[in-house]
Amino acid sequence: MAKKDIEIKTKDGTAQAGLFGAGAKAGVILYMDAFGPRPALDGMAERLAAEGYAVLVPDLFYRNAPYGPFDAATAFENEDSRKALMAILGATTQEMTNRDSGAFIDALVAAGVTGPIGTVGYCLGGARALNAAASYPDRIKAAASLHGGNLASDAPDSPYRRAAEIKARVYVGTAGVDSSFPPEQSARLAEALRAAEIDHIIENYVGMEHGWCVPDHGAYNKVGAERHWKRLTEFFSEALR
Repeated sequence: MAKKDIEIKTKDGTAQAGLFGAGAKAGVILYMDAFGPRPALDGMAERLAAEGYAVLVPDLFYRNAPYGPFDAATAFENEDSRKALMAILGATTQEMTNRDSGAFIDALVAAGVTGPIGTVGYCLGGARALNAAASYPDRIKAAASLHGGNLASDAPDSPYRRAAEIKARVYVGTAGVDSSFPPEQSARLAEALRAAEIDHIIENYVGMEHGWCVPDHGAYNKVGAERHWKRLTEFFSEALR
């Protein structure tokens, strides 16, 4: 699937984005991990687009552009790149991405999407994929998080707090051991989704580390990544019909 570079006008400026599979009826917003848009995410978007979706990969850090590039395998090990990343992460709030997500949906519609829309997020994108489903419940029909952090933390913008606003089906894939999403958060999220009567799955990928799905991440695991692809494609094929 050829990539088309597009610009998306938001309330705060202009976000760069990659669009794959333009013309498909159903669409997916792929919310990036902490290291920004790059070839590894393009490859993942291409694979998802090959399943029959228009896939949008927006730059959530556009307010801080230019930045990076960051090496996903080593960025947090290098003091300079770690500080730069943490500054950008701190400056890009959930509320900002929630606002932007309306423009992302409009961009998919402009690309020809007339059917249902799903979201999938990795790492920091996991919470944003779920919060987008809460913010746009009539548009987003499926929301997935893979090794998403702080999905049910004490933070006021933690997605579990908005479970009652979600109408989408939800899939959450968690790393076997992940300090950003410990067992107590998993239990809290599960209870919130059950109470809200959300059709959901929370799956623990035992033996996987945070970041296992993304090919250029230091924690990438091919077996675990392929398992996630099987689950994700089945999830979207059922929910985005």
